[in-house]
Amino acid sequence: MRLILLGPPGAGKGTQAVNIVKKYNIPHISTGDMFRKNIKEGTDLGVKAKEYIDKGLLVPDELTVAIVKDRLSEKDCQEGFLLDGFPRTVNQADALDTELKNLSYELDHVINIDVEKEELIDRAVGRRVCKDCGATYHIKFNPPKKENMCDVCGGELIQRKDDTVETVTKRIEVYLEQTEPLIDYYGKKGILINIDGKQDIDKVFEDIVASLGRE
Repeated sequence: MRLILLGPPGAGKGTQAVNIVKKYNIPHISTGDMFRKNIKEGTDLGVKAKEYIDKGLLVPDELTVAIVKDRLSEKDCQEGFLLDGFPRTVNQADALDTELKNLSYELDHVINIDVEKEELIDRAVGRRVCKDCGATYHIKFNPPKKENMCDVCGGELIQRKDDTVETVTKRIEVYLEQTEPLIDYYGKKGILINIDGKQDIDKVFEDIVASLGRE
């Protein structure tokens, strides 16, 4: 199954991505993870990406697409994948279509987790992250078993500095401007699935599975 996961910051994409890749046994392809991997390994693409990242600049579409193409060409993607964090713009989506065609791949579905702006702000401000392993929680919607302690590794939970009302609002505005047009783009292709992200985490995943139509 070849999938793309869309949704604004704070929609719960990270949690659902973990559930999806486990359920369907497909690799989770995150552009952030790919950048870090290439930079760590010192690949040509990683060196080029680091030049932009170190300057606080966005990595150009051409380079991002090249890294995604390189990852999709790996053997574990032959039976399917979940793209998370890419594409972010219609231009990137066009480039992805070209690369998928070259690989003789075809997207099955694009999952859009829909959550209203006000809800997203509440979620972000209440988010807590384990400073050791990076696991994420929410003081209201997904609290840890023990207050301020990670369920996974026992590490301390902290609030990220950018999880403020002002910063989150800006992130959402950037998403709406750049990425929301992808909803129309994939809707016209007939492969878009809209999921109500305001529900409980488990119910959101149930709806995703039901919409994909595969057990």
